[in-house]
Amino acid sequence: MMRTDAAYPKCAHDQPQSMCPAFGALRVGLRMRRTATILTGSACCVYGLTFISHFYGARRSVGYVPFNSESLVKGRLFEDIRDAVLRLADPTRHDAIVVINLCIPTASGVPLQRLPQEVAGVRIIGIDVPGFGVPTHAEAKDVLAGAMLKYARAEAEQGAVAPPRARSGKPTVALLGEMFPADPVSIDALLDPLGLAAGPMVPTRDWRELYGALDCAIAAAIHPFYSNCVREFEEAGRPVIPSAPVGQAATAAWLDAIGAACGIARSKIDRAKNAALSSIRAALADSPIKGRITVSGYEGSELLVARLLVESGADVPYVGTACPETPWSAPDRDWLEAQGVQVCYRASLDRDIAAVDTFSPDLAIGTPPLVQHAKSRSVPALYFTNLISARPLMGPAGAVSLAQIVHGAMTNKARFTRMSEFFTGIGTGPTAGIWQQATQRQPPLGERKTC
Repeated sequence: MMRTDAAYPKCAHDQPQSMCPAFGALRVGLRMRRTATILTGSACCVYGLTFISHFYGARRSVGYVPFNSESLVKGRLFEDIRDAVLRLADPTRHDAIVVINLCIPTASGVPLQRLPQEVAGVRIIGIDVPGFGVPTHAEAKDVLAGAMLKYARAEAEQGAVAPPRARSGKPTVALLGEMFPADPVSIDALLDPLGLAAGPMVPTRDWRELYGALDCAIAAAIHPFYSNCVREFEEAGRPVIPSAPVGQAATAAWLDAIGAACGIARSKIDRAKNAALSSIRAALADSPIKGRITVSGYEGSELLVARLLVESGADVPYVGTACPETPWSAPDRDWLEAQGVQVCYRASLDRDIAAVDTFSPDLAIGTPPLVQHAKSRSVPALYFTNLISARPLMGPAGAVSLAQIVHGAMTNKARFTRMSEFFTGIGTGPTAGIWQQATQRQPPLGERKTC
């Protein structure tokens, strides 16, 4: 837990927005081929996590090791977990088994590190992902991805490993953070004039891709909160650069950083920038955004989205992210603050709501409760995860795609105003729910009540 606290610093008081952090690690494991996942924790927590995982498209079962007070206190729970791992370890079906401790087993000290590292050729990865230790589900993705990279790096250091299924003949740039499927393609096109190629995206979808990611020339922290993964790349001797190629300014700086880190000639870098920036400049000019927009979320790419909105012409007074401040988000933070944007790390729901109320935006981008708050005030709003993260951001395609959805949302302002006028006074206070008679005011505690 000391290492977790160092990797994922928490703020003094406010709890940032996020669902249960274990969902992030669970989702990473469920997306990987030939990987089984076992949860151990309260039954209600496991039910909720498996429900939301299947809601988001998981197509395989999640293992569960139950416990009670006796098995927890007497240490039987660890033995039950070990027995489940031994039964599940089938090399014809699995490359790895992921075991995730939720809050109660973590707090009780169930020692997953004592599980065997390998059973019949199947790798065993045990991690603790408690809600009291990992602030957001986005960072829990890094917990598992980092543990897998560490295991894969140790394998590669010991000898030859199986090559990735798809390999580029060029030096590669590993990409940290989940992205829309078209974004790695756009990044690959940006890197091609430099003689580089986009490498695997971490978290990976296959165990072999971990070897390919570690075999990169350089890693790019597209999402800047992957602290454990960064540590593994640095241990492997791979430099890590910050930010991402979104919009014109960030793309130019990103290509400069890539070229400098890889020792590429200045003339070659300039040619790559000229080829990329002209098309991005044209896309931004053809897809302008007019209006005030606040941005918040818990994916880790909020600053990138804000940069693209600003370059598209939008007035962005505030961007909040549930993720922490790290060195790999510094260029984006500095650029945004130079444009007069207020940047808030570890933003709480209250902070994001206050931004909407203070700045009165034409559009609010954020989490579901923030979207609900904005719409209740006749402000059009978009859920960041499902509607912004599910679109390309890199290269010319990012500017066009973002403008389309933003314009579509902002044109709904009149509809929200009509709805608010129609429902004014309904659904709040005594008018909330169904009542058979008028509600009576209840006296405060300590006040005499007369009948």
